[in-house]
Amino acid sequence: MITFVPEPHLLESPRGREWPVLPGTRAAVTAEPPSAADVVVVGAGPAGLAVASALWHHGVTDLVVVDRDGRPCGRFFDRIDLLGQRVLRSPYEHHPGVEGYRDCELLDFARLHWSVLTPVERREIRMAQAGHRSVVPVDVFEAYCRHLAASHHVTERTWRGSVREVLPTADAVTVRADRFSVTARHVVLCLGEERRAAPDTWWGGGRPPRGVSYWDEPVPDGGNRLAVVGAGLTAAHLISNGLAQGREVHWVVREAGERYQCADVNSSFFRPEGRARFDGVSWSERLELMGRFRRASIMFEFRPMLEAAEAEGRLIVHRGRAITKVTPGVGLHLEDGSRVSVDHAVLALGTTPSIGDGLMPDEAVLDRGGWPRLDERTFAYLGAPRVFAVGAAAGMALGPAARNIDGHRVATARVAATVAENLRRHLPLRTATKDVARV
Repeated sequence: MITFVPEPHLLESPRGREWPVLPGTRAAVTAEPPSAADVVVVGAGPAGLAVASALWHHGVTDLVVVDRDGRPCGRFFDRIDLLGQRVLRSPYEHHPGVEGYRDCELLDFARLHWSVLTPVERREIRMAQAGHRSVVPVDVFEAYCRHLAASHHVTERTWRGSVREVLPTADAVTVRADRFSVTARHVVLCLGEERRAAPDTWWGGGRPPRGVSYWDEPVPDGGNRLAVVGAGLTAAHLISNGLAQGREVHWVVREAGERYQCADVNSSFFRPEGRARFDGVSWSERLELMGRFRRASIMFEFRPMLEAAEAEGRLIVHRGRAITKVTPGVGLHLEDGSRVSVDHAVLALGTTPSIGDGLMPDEAVLDRGGWPRLDERTFAYLGAPRVFAVGAAAGMALGPAARNIDGHRVATARVAATVAENLRRHLPLRTATKDVARV
């Protein structure tokens, strides 16, 4: 069997180019959102942007988006830039658009700005048009997200706030942020994922010891020896950055070897037949599928670069040896008794879905081993039917693709249609509130 491995140059695209902006684009003009709305979307990442855009197509404009950063997809791109990432893993057909409408999609947007693109980027567009896998520049994707937010009036409906509580009742849901509260008919949680913490046994829990940081924190300058712990795409970016800085990089991989593949989820799960594998099977079977197909892996484009660095001795890979202890200094103690001594270590241990626990009461989340119990047709919480989940939290209902941009589109289509239909059948919240006040 012959395996085609793409060249590393596909990982490079310019960042920070000027892109045309739709006229009239503006942020929310008030410091606080209205106290009542038909829908509140919590989180303005790619999933939140998709939901808000889909609701606009359904005619739902009484909308409040609450995001800790206050910019649609702002935190998403901040994390990407922290890693120095220049291209996405998701292909052109995966983007936070809206299914079933005549929107300008990501591939259309890139073609409309052909003159801005490099020859390599243009070739990737031709690959996408031919139905082949293609690499999407981060710069193009960010410009597209800004276009989507502006054209669907998401930017002006987004407020900055850290949500503290989501309190569902039979008739409404109240979202309490640090500076304001909004009561809505429906709430859609697009919470994404948070970094996975190191085991308490490594150093006793709490903040890491001196010289150790997580992947979503800046890596300090200085020091010649860097360790990266983790087996996913984030780890690959950290390793690449360290090598580019001339450091000796130690890569600690718990499994016996690295996994290289195009997408972080098997492509079959992006298609209806793949998603159908989750329909009608037991919880234990779903857990097995999630464990098998939701595993860390690296884009093929990194493979030649990392293999060459290892052959040259600039990258030392510690395969199949888990960490048992981390000591200041920095010492990484491995299970075979060996120790890796470096100037700094970065932990890229994966992520865990944010499922709403800590925001909603336990009886609303119905936490089942780190997964919420959802209606598998509408992705509404069984313990809080006016609250919906889009993103990684819907994994046990939708399958491994739930965390990916294409999975967001599938969940968004169902959630937006359900919310819009519910709103059509019932009196809007603001009207109902005014009627009660008059009585």
